[in-house]
Amino acid sequence: MSRERELDLTLFGATGFVGRLVAEHLAGAAPGGTRIALAGRSRARLAAVRDGLGPAATDWPLLEANSADPESLRELARRTRVVVSTVGPYQRHGLPLVEACVAAGTDYADLTGEVLFVRELIERWHEPARASGARIVVSCGFDSVPSDLAVHLLHRRATADGASGLTDTTLRVRRLSGGISGGTIDSMRLQLARARDDAALRRVLADPAALSAGARVASGQPDVHVPFLDAATGEWDAPFVMAGYNTRLVRRSDALLGGAYGERFRYREVLPTGRGLGGRARATAIAAGMGALVVGMATPGVRSLIDRALPSPGDGPSEERRRSGSFAIETTTRTEGGRRLTATVAAQGDPGYAATSVMLGEAGLALAVDGERCSAEGGILTPAVAMGDVLVERLRAQGFTLEVRAA
Repeated sequence: MSRERELDLTLFGATGFVGRLVAEHLAGAAPGGTRIALAGRSRARLAAVRDGLGPAATDWPLLEANSADPESLRELARRTRVVVSTVGPYQRHGLPLVEACVAAGTDYADLTGEVLFVRELIERWHEPARASGARIVVSCGFDSVPSDLAVHLLHRRATADGASGLTDTTLRVRRLSGGISGGTIDSMRLQLARARDDAALRRVLADPAALSAGARVASGQPDVHVPFLDAATGEWDAPFVMAGYNTRLVRRSDALLGGAYGERFRYREVLPTGRGLGGRARATAIAAGMGALVVGMATPGVRSLIDRALPSPGDGPSEERRRSGSFAIETTTRTEGGRRLTATVAAQGDPGYAATSVMLGEAGLALAVDGERCSAEGGILTPAVAMGDVLVERLRAQGFTLEVRAA
């Protein structure tokens, strides 16, 4: 299907909190001549966003589109080569847009961290997207670009060194400064509500291979639910709150690549809390807090009390807080040949807002500007599979650290 379109990239949800941040990034980072449009429900609000972006965005078209109006989404998808969507929760609002992009052969990138949404996309739209050539790239923010690209870099280094496949691979969160977004909370709330009375959905959420589409997944990959003493570091580790999604996304990358990460590849994510009794106490408290939050959000009588204390969709931190936040992760592996490798992914800026807006914006530009260097195949794809080294290069140019070293 021809990719000749009126527009190169359209940002859907440009008037939301994260959408405005992505628009600001695109206005500053897009190469001259890139044809960008802003889309959302209100032309007046879109115009206000555009007016605040400066001269680079003066001529950007404004497109009215609504997730409840499938025809408006079909028209949007027909006019542009790439759609970048910040409109979540995606299970509630995202399916019609993906359907429109698949039908039009239009590339797509989003911020989802919802297992049930991506599972449905895979079951319904992976093969049609392959047929139309639409690259539907999920999870292009802090969910799950750092995780996915870290393992991508380890695999690339091991392959270049002739060190064969990866084996036990662990992501450790070394620094995480910033708040959780109201949209993330709303997505968690919706997913738990759907699964509360549906045993089949609960089984999907608990399945380490939930997004692997039937591909073989190495045994011994249970999620980390309880604190443990990490023999490799001497530190206590707690479960990482985003691991339940990120690990499945990384395994999807491996599945899409035909198991290229190695027959013995196993992957987990943890939050180190330190050594000794203090580290153990902190890990125990974090694990207990996470369990209480999940139970509380799934319990109608308690959920309303929790909702009052958590950010609402559309809310976000001040510019100062966004600028002062940061993150750093280290992902270690041992290759089948016994070599130890460590990948570091780090950036300045609140991970849920500032850094995420850069990651999503650069993912959209990778597809729109460097599309010929990205995956030639369509489907429900991951950042590593769809964009790989192209996205690595673009993020490095934005000041991100993405590197691999041998131990």
